[in-house]
Amino acid sequence: AFVGILHWIHLTTLFENDRRFSHLSTLEREMSFRNEMGLYYSYFKTIVEAPSFLEGLWMIMNDRLTEYPLVINTVKRFHLYPEVVLAYWYRAFIGIMNLFGIQTKACWNVTREGFPREVESCEGLGDPAYFYVDVIFILNGLMVGLLFIYAAYLSETQVGGLITVLCYFFNHGEATRVMWTPPLRESFAYPFLVLQMYILTMILRTSNNFRKHYIALCLANVAFMLPWQFAQFILFTQVASLFPMYVVGYIEPNKFQKITLINMVSVFLCCVLMFGNPMYLSSYYSSSLLMTWVIILKRNKIHRIGISELNFWLIQGCAWWLGTISLKLLTSKILGVSDHIRLSDIIAARILRYADFDTLMYTCAPESYFMEQVTPVRYTKTLLLPIVMVIIYIIFKKAIRDVFGALTTNTYLRKQLLEHGELVFHTLQLLAFAALAILILRLKLFLTPHMCVMASLICSRQLFGWLFYKVRFENVIFGILTVMSVQGCINLQNQWKIKGEFINLPQEELLQWIKHNTRPDAVFAGAMPIMASVKLSTLRPIVNHPHYEDADL
Repeated sequence: AFVGILHWIHLTTLFENDRRFSHLSTLEREMSFRNEMGLYYSYFKTIVEAPSFLEGLWMIMNDRLTEYPLVINTVKRFHLYPEVVLAYWYRAFIGIMNLFGIQTKACWNVTREGFPREVESCEGLGDPAYFYVDVIFILNGLMVGLLFIYAAYLSETQVGGLITVLCYFFNHGEATRVMWTPPLRESFAYPFLVLQMYILTMILRTSNNFRKHYIALCLANVAFMLPWQFAQFILFTQVASLFPMYVVGYIEPNKFQKITLINMVSVFLCCVLMFGNPMYLSSYYSSSLLMTWVIILKRNKIHRIGISELNFWLIQGCAWWLGTISLKLLTSKILGVSDHIRLSDIIAARILRYADFDTLMYTCAPESYFMEQVTPVRYTKTLLLPIVMVIIYIIFKKAIRDVFGALTTNTYLRKQLLEHGELVFHTLQLLAFAALAILILRLKLFLTPHMCVMASLICSRQLFGWLFYKVRFENVIFGILTVMSVQGCINLQNQWKIKGEFINLPQEELLQWIKHNTRPDAVFAGAMPIMASVKLSTLRPIVNHPHYEDADL
């Protein structure tokens, strides 16, 4: 709880320092949500200002303002369940506070440049924008508390949890951008991936799993996928990390079958909750799950062919990859899903160096470039990269020895060798995250926190027991933390030094002019960032917007 509160304070401090959010007018706060952030927030505002919650929900599910003259279900198109939930909480919060006569915000006049000279600014959870960003920061504060529990469980020591949290703070600028861009989908989705991977780690480690673990895994999957269209690709990398472990014997077929079934149920639930969105059924994730299920069912038939163990592994691996890709192309063709850009398209464009309109549109932003060359240097200065490299080397060394040993031993000895599969899984998942982050810079948000979790294994007596017999455990950890903190504290100070104040008088004048000099049904088109602000602040219909992953648009 303390760690979560500390991170929440850190996020709110950075956010306030960056734009002086507490002293902005309502219009300025809305303008500070740039590009698609303003689009997402506009639907929260619609539900909050509607006569009732259900009327507001109906309005965004039958939206006539976003792609005039079309009527679209924005919950389905833009993954707006977070805004729906937050708007419901806000209305309930205001209703309860009003019932007991408790004041929820304080307002004052702020003198500034421009016209009007004085604007009203309100602070407190009673202000919609304040409530919206505060809930996001609380969620991401809780995430760091969960990282502590997750890392402590993985390393089997609370010191490991402490190392993970310190690594996260010391590399904060590489780990998240929620303090600069609260409304983005990743701000809502990523904390649930941390929860999902923690639950999956428990399932992999323990031999006797309870039904509640699998139910919790299903719910965490759904909570991760619903807010973010790219979440499925991340879960695909997870299945791709688990499958080779199943093939060589780190995961028992019965357990892996249950994990696969739970993932398939998660996809089905998301498809239903997203009004039959075919994207969930035509993804690499759903195709990989179906192929995994088929291979598990046909495992014994393949084994009876009489081939060697190594060939048995290779046949399953090749069948999984070829089947997944073929099934994905087939389902996309059958369901006609070609009207949205996918993460796989961007990665393919990076590797094959081709470009089309969609990939050019998406990769024109700096955060969609390749990883900066300075990023590994920053990891090295805080000792995060060297520590993780040592841990990966030891895990791989042991895994390779055990796998080759398993090829030449009987079933009982093989089970003895292929233990602690959760460590191998985390290593494979780290390599997948590293590949994604190298190709697309903003996917560091998966790599850096996972590196922090892996760093906790420096305390694992299972991996480093031989070292702790020779030197005192406390001395090694204290020395590592001391060296880490030198650059880590500099990084934190550099973050705290960031000072700014949001101001955009030309755009404010434009929005004011539109409000007072155009008809309420006047329709606008233009640059995508401006269109999001026009819809949010003036409630005028627009024909294009920043969320452009749609062929018809």
